[in-house]
Amino acid sequence: MPTPLPPFTIDQPTTLADASRLLLAGDDESRSYAGGTELLLVMKHGGLRYDRLVDLKTIPGLDTVEERDGAIWIGALATHRALERSPLIGSRLPALAELERKVANPRVRATGTIGGNLCFAEPHSDPATLLLCLDSRLHVVGPDGERTVPIEELIVGPYETSLGDGELLRAIEIPLAACAWRAEYRKLQVRERPMLGLALALDVDPAGGSIRSAKVAVGSVSPSPRRAPEAEALLVGSPSEAGGRVPEAAAALADAAELLDDLDGSAEYKRHLIGVLLRQAFERLSASAAPSETGRNGRGAP
Repeated sequence: MPTPLPPFTIDQPTTLADASRLLLAGDDESRSYAGGTELLLVMKHGGLRYDRLVDLKTIPGLDTVEERDGAIWIGALATHRALERSPLIGSRLPALAELERKVANPRVRATGTIGGNLCFAEPHSDPATLLLCLDSRLHVVGPDGERTVPIEELIVGPYETSLGDGELLRAIEIPLAACAWRAEYRKLQVRERPMLGLALALDVDPAGGSIRSAKVAVGSVSPSPRRAPEAEALLVGSPSEAGGRVPEAAAALADAAELLDDLDGSAEYKRHLIGVLLRQAFERLSASAAPSETGRNGRGAP
């Protein structure tokens, strides 16, 4: 049962540099937060204990969503609701907008942030799986300055990231080249969290409709989202040829995920679901791959 939160101090810095210094000064007793939808819940259940929280919401300019330098830039403090309703995300990355519309519940979407979601590294989460298929890069600020981290290197285990002491996520960068791919995210959700999520992105030849390249990832069944190059290679070619190889690709993706039996279901059940979701995603994307329909926004709309 939830218990009252133990007392803690909240710091409200106005710059990322100040936030970084506060985290370093607090050692393991401090933790940054934005929406707090996951962190505070775990603290209330006694899973984590911090004497000091560093509130990032007081830092201006971290919630912007814009197109610049050949990419879409999403500030770490952009909420799920803001991304769901963003005209830029809706036109350029409709798969991400659709994903955000189905995150948890309205309260979480209104207050939870995409940066907090990624950095909390909850295994049963949606955004990281799709972002993994979009060549996303993370811009991180810390005591030694700023560095860029490929998203596949961020999450290293359940509730564990590769961020160093005092490092904070500033923004997510998604190249426009990846935005031009057709993308789809599908999940099976139990209550308000996904038990299995699958993302598929296809680079379709606008002239002939063949699939030039594919990226596929599965999440919520492994400590971190997993891609499978073997599966991706099987999904290249004409839609009919690649479609015939979907069962083989699903098996390769399931193998890469290293499925286990748990309270959400057996490994065999999850393997079956991967096949079902991959088939659904592939058929939806390949059905809109006619040359006359190909657009720039990842779903075929002009």
